[in-house]
Amino acid sequence: MKRKSILLLIAVLLMSVALVVAGCGGNQDEASNSGSDSSADQSQGSEDKQEVTRLLMATGGTGGTYYPLGGAIAETWNKYIDGLNVTVQSTGASVENIRLLGSGQTELAMAMNGPAIAAVEGTGDFEGQPVKGFSAVGVIYPEVMQIVSPKDTGIKSVKDLKGKRVSIGPVGSGTASAAIKILKANGIDPDKDIEKFQDTFSDAARKLKDGLLDAAFAVLAVPAANIVDITTSTPVTIVNIEGEGLQKLMEMDPAFSPYEIPAGTYDGQDEIGYTVSQWAVLYVSDDLPEDLVYQMAKVMYEHTDEIAKAHARGNQIKLENAIKGIKPVPFHPGAEKYYKEQGLID
Repeated sequence: MKRKSILLLIAVLLMSVALVVAGCGGNQDEASNSGSDSSADQSQGSEDKQEVTRLLMATGGTGGTYYPLGGAIAETWNKYIDGLNVTVQSTGASVENIRLLGSGQTELAMAMNGPAIAAVEGTGDFEGQPVKGFSAVGVIYPEVMQIVSPKDTGIKSVKDLKGKRVSIGPVGSGTASAAIKILKANGIDPDKDIEKFQDTFSDAARKLKDGLLDAAFAVLAVPAANIVDITTSTPVTIVNIEGEGLQKLMEMDPAFSPYEIPAGTYDGQDEIGYTVSQWAVLYVSDDLPEDLVYQMAKVMYEHTDEIAKAHARGNQIKLENAIKGIKPVPFHPGAEKYYKEQGLID
């Protein structure tokens, strides 16, 4: 009897051990399978990450139009173009952006057409140092030079700026580049004939309100929110660019065109403002794939309503303006393909 009890106990112990081993084996398989699934998920995640195209877009100062509008365009691209992630960078704007693009430090850039043309030709701010490796996607909106002066200064024309405290725009910006040309066309040496400042327009606007500047140059859309803000406390005049100075300017740089700012656009501006405009253009690295740039052009011009919801200037992105003022900068093949489909180029 005792022997049978011992044998029964041994049998029970053996069964328990078998169950434990089986249980451990089962857990091990599940852990192994779980690990395999996790590895597969991680591998898939890595593949997904590798498929994302990450691009940087150089824009402008945070107080201007380029930076917020660039962000609105980037968000729209990211939404409608699979695998694309564009982020925007605040910069000194046009001239700096073209240099960043040419040096490969950014893949996308917003810039005025004038500096871009100068970069291709090796003139102006790029004298003897032409920039290669970039091409145009298309016009974003018209860039209007607005020389703003408090009404009580009595400044009405560019020639009146002589001897005054004037902000011409940040170093390396398209605003500063254009301002220098405008001053020189009117017989004013920006280094000798004015007290020159190079503020962002946000800073210049504060100085104008505080009486620390007599005038400031700004390339902005019309109406410009920062100028409207100035008029809450200081009525303004839009300083005119016209007559002989205008003719000399357009001879110096055909990228400029005459532009009229309607009377009453800003408080204190009782008369038409006679000025000039260029074009804000999207430029890209030549290395970007044709299909990607094609999609970027398509989305930018076909989803303007959505861009405008994020930034009001989106309503000025118009296909009919897309190819204006671009040459001699070449179009990227992807943009060219889109414009051929739209019948804008042969």
